[in-house]
Amino acid sequence: MDIAVGSGNPVKRRAVERTCPDASVVAVAVDSGVSEQPTGHDETITGAVNRARRARSETDSDLGVGIEGGVSTFSDSTDTSESDRYLVMWAAVTDGERVGRAAGPSFLLPDRIADRIRAGEELGPVMDDVLGTDEIAKKEGAAGVFTGGRVTRTDALEAAVTGALAPFRCDLYLL
Repeated sequence: MDIAVGSGNPVKRRAVERTCPDASVVAVAVDSGVSEQPTGHDETITGAVNRARRARSETDSDLGVGIEGGVSTFSDSTDTSESDRYLVMWAAVTDGERVGRAAGPSFLLPDRIADRIRAGEELGPVMDDVLGTDEIAKKEGAAGVFTGGRVTRTDALEAAVTGALAPFRCDLYLL
């Protein structure tokens, strides 16, 4: 099976390779069609779906995979403030007809980082600035930093890709 990942980021490719170890996985940089820092689940999902469709069409692979990270809120009338911001990640998989979508884990952003995101900055560069690193998004990612390395960005994205592949791996979705 040939799979195209709609990103040049090696972490995203590695997440797909770990999910589909017997597949031939190629990374192709494509435009997400959304802002550099997607805000909200809808925009983040749209970016993932766009990447999946474009990656598949540009390579004629069996499956296209799109992975998009964003920042969003969750409404919870009991505990969470509307102003809380979370790192969210979504994956989409398409065979050209069907599209599977799934979320990875989400992580509450520390206030000083969330404030900068609200002001219009992008998470990766903010994390690099705060940590004094370069290209954290191509390494352990914010997920790795927030969890002390227990869940890396690759791990988190792998969970999202695995979920998005479910409709292609389980016959219950065909019933």
